[in-house]
This record gives sequence, structure tokens and C-alpha cells, in this order.
Amino acid sequence: MVAGKIRDSRFAIRDFHAFTLLELLVVITILGILAALSVPALKNIGKSNIQVTAARQLLDDLGRARQLAISQHTTVYLVFVPGNFWYPIWRDAGGNPTAAWNNLSPADRLAVTNLIDKQFTGYAFVSLRSVGDQPGQPVAQYLAEWKSLPDGAFIATNKFNSVYYPYYDYNQNSPYYRGCYSYPITDYSLNATYPINSFNTNSLPFPGATNSAVLLPYLAFNYLGQLTVLTTSGEVPAAQDEYIPLAQGNVAYAADANKNLQMSSPDASENPPGNSTNSMFDIIRVDKFTGRAVQLHQKIQ
Repeated sequence: MVAGKIRDSRFAIRDFHAFTLLELLVVITILGILAALSVPALKNIGKSNIQVTAARQLLDDLGRARQLAISQHTTVYLVFVPGNFWYPIWRDAGGNPTAAWNNLSPADRLAVTNLIDKQFTGYAFVSLRSVGDQPGQPVAQYLAEWKSLPDGAFIATNKFNSVYYPYYDYNQNSPYYRGCYSYPITDYSLNATYPINSFNTNSLPFPGATNSAVLLPYLAFNYLGQLTVLTTSGEVPAAQDEYIPLAQGNVAYAADANKNLQMSSPDASENPPGNSTNSMFDIIRVDKFTGRAVQLHQKIQ
């Protein structure tokens, strides 16, 4: 600038255009629409991460149960907490009440009530005998504290249906509880169908090793690391692979005015509905011969 005049036209005042209010409103609207569309996707990413975490945890603990069975040269039971676990497991095969609950100490009753929030999610490792036990005098042991799957994940409730269908062996005069409910899950990407049978169930000490035996769903590994089933005639090799379907959602437990959990039927809901059986399924498969567990989920083409 010389003498108040611009010599270079590049610095001359030009006619610049600004955004109008209407244009700003249109941009803000578009950003709002994009945000609304992305929030559900972000939520689903979080849910998927929960399911992945739950599957990883269960895979690790199935592997641990197998290794404990091999290293301790015994059978290790991975015992699960079913819904309404206080009924009918404290009843005999004829549905008659037993004295098991009355025989529990106050501390053990507290231990039972502390498992209310582990229905469909909790499990523990149990052995009924150990190396060094006297013949005919096995000593049961809980090998770790009770654990739960992460919040937002649980084992599909149909997997626990065997609890309600005991078989009675009148020759042995004792109950034999086995998985008797079955439904298929189909992986259309592989044209494969996985048979989901309910858990085998039998009398096992609960909630600690010194307690009376009650009916609980379980998976068992023998000293070779293979799947085994407890029957009235003893332990026998499992007849088929085991499939454990995982669900994402919530298990709601009844509580009183002080938010103390109550022994009442829990409400398990899958979110989104049916995710344990539809294209979102996530299954843990345990090989009956090797006892090794892998995760199955539908492949996206």
C-alpha cells in the first residue's frame, strides 16, 4: 500500500460470501441424523464386546477345569447356578421337600442367598474326590470361588431346562438327571446345525464342599481331560459334544424396598431378542474326546 492505495490487486477487497442461517440449520440437521444413526451401532459394538469378553472368560475357565482334572488326576465338575436354584433342587425325584435347607448353617444359608445374582451366569469348580482319599471315603472340594459372567451376558436359559425333568432309576432307587431338552441352532453360512442339549444334572454339594448334595447342572472332565457324565452306574464318557449358547441381555432379580435380593424367579431377557439363536448366536463347543473348547459364531458372507 502506497499513499493509502492498494497497488497489488491480490490484496484488494473482494466480495466474500458467508454461510446463511438456513445453510447452518441444514448442516446441523444432517449432523443430528448421522449421530442418531451411529448411536445404535456404537451400542451394538459395546454389546458385541461384552459377548466376546464373556466367551473368552468361559473358554478360559473350561480350559482351567480340564487342566485341573488332568493335573489332580480326578474328575472336575464345572457347576452352574440355574434359575430358581432353591426349587426344585431341594426336593427329591417325587417332588417331596427335603431337609437340606433346614440343615444348612446360617453361614451356608447366607452363601446360598449370595448366589441369587449368579442365576444363569455363575459357576464354580468342584471335585468329589482327590488323590490320597481313603477308599470309600471321598472328600469333595470346591477348587475356587464362585464366578459370574460379565454384566450383560448370560447362558441361554433353555440350557438349564434339564433341572426340571429328573429321571428316576427304580432299580437303583436313586435319581438320574440328564439333559433331556434339545433344540437346534443353524449356521446358514456353513449349512451346519448345532444340537443344543440341556445340561446334565445330578446331586452335587452346594454351595460348599461340606453341604448336603442338591441337584445342579454341570459339565465334567475326567482325569484324561475328556467330557464325562455322572450316572447311577458311575462316570461314563459323554455321548456327544457339549454346546453352551451365550446370550447378551439382562437378568433382573427381585428385590425388596431396601434393594436386598429376594429368592424369586428372575427375569432373563435377551437384547436384541433371540440373539442366542438367530444370526447373532455365540456358542461355546466342548469336544467330547479332547475336552477342548472353541467359540462358534455365524460367518458373515
